[in-house]
Amino acid sequence: MKFKYIYIITLIFNIIGCKNAVQKTIPINKELVIKEVENMFADYHGDIKKQGLTAEFDYLDNSKDFFWVPPNYNSALTYDSVKNILIANDKLISKIQLSFDTLKVFPLTDSLASYSGIVKGKMVDTLNTVTKFKIIESGTLVKRYDGWKLLNGQSRNLD
Repeated sequence: MKFKYIYIITLIFNIIGCKNAVQKTIPINKELVIKEVENMFADYHGDIKKQGLTAEFDYLDNSKDFFWVPPNYNSALTYDSVKNILIANDKLISKIQLSFDTLKVFPLTDSLASYSGIVKGKMVDTLNTVTKFKIIESGTLVKRYDGWKLLNGQSRNLD
């Protein structure tokens, strides 16, 4: 009988302890994270406009955790696969301009955030053909020592 009471008391303390552990969260400076991510995307799009698609390398997280599902793909690609696609496509594009039509940033911690938005773009290829497009995109960003990086995500062409 004595062990039954000890068990019940231990169980109660564990429940109370777990409840308190869940309620204690680290405060996030959401406004700062949102501003930093918005600035990162502005720089990202500005660098692509100036330097082409290979400027994206500065904004992709070159780690084993990186993956991306680009438009018209049915599975996630690794960093190296995305890099190869960007290098190949960069040779076909003479000008590209991107900007967010809508962007919503969801801070998870001070160094991790998810986002969702619609990117509008205008591209001119080497044959001088102009293509306008919109892409819906969502993903996760991680803050590294050299700034915010795209860790993973997916994008899809919109009509």
